[in-house]
Amino acid sequence: MPLFDRVNHRLQLNDYGRIMLEHTRRSLTELHSASERIAALRNPETGTVRLGFLHSLASWFVPEIIRVFRESAPRVKFALTQAPSEDIVAMLARGEIDVAVIGPRPAADEFDWYELYVERLCLAVPESHPLSGRATIRLADASDNAFIMLRRPFGLRKLVDELFAAADVVPRIVFETIEIPTIEGLVAAGFGVAVVPSPRPTKETEGVRYVPLDDVGAFRPIGLAWPVGREPSPVVTRFLTFLANRGQGAI
Repeated sequence: MPLFDRVNHRLQLNDYGRIMLEHTRRSLTELHSASERIAALRNPETGTVRLGFLHSLASWFVPEIIRVFRESAPRVKFALTQAPSEDIVAMLARGEIDVAVIGPRPAADEFDWYELYVERLCLAVPESHPLSGRATIRLADASDNAFIMLRRPFGLRKLVDELFAAADVVPRIVFETIEIPTIEGLVAAGFGVAVVPSPRPTKETEGVRYVPLDDVGAFRPIGLAWPVGREPSPVVTRFLTFLANRGQGAI
């Protein structure tokens, strides 16, 4: 198919040629754009980290680690996703995010893991509750209370279910929700008690007393997860190294 016509001994683009030229220019522009994006991705000073994390880490841990990281990497961008552990693990497997800060550790062997810190689990009770003065407590000692729980499939709910099973306790669940602050608010209002991670001192909910659990396994490890065998970009590697070197010291 000819792209040129000869007119007065000169070659000129015909209709076919003009269409081809238009699309060639677009292709060259796209190739240039792709080259620039690849270069940015390969540069540890720029690029984007696609980070997934738990709802319970949204108000303190994640903002703080990003703030500290960007002090030395101000041009790095973040695409943030918060969701239950099960959803985050699925997104990691599909390549929709680069790295996750989650807990507990994913059961699948397809993910690498680096533990950052461990949260102790507590029984959250109203301040006026008979158990509020206890130094520690076992779940069996609170079995006659109404419980407020996270919905399944949250990772913390799985941990709590396992603790109840180990204690041979069938909890009387009165509310299920998707946010720990909602659980704590319901506890403060006197609707029941709940198993939650020990809060930071500045994050304690008014009207709630947090009694550490003495049950075996009453801890939630928080760590980094990323896919095995998938080479992270330089900027993601830089972020992983930053977190591994600092752990909770980054906070």
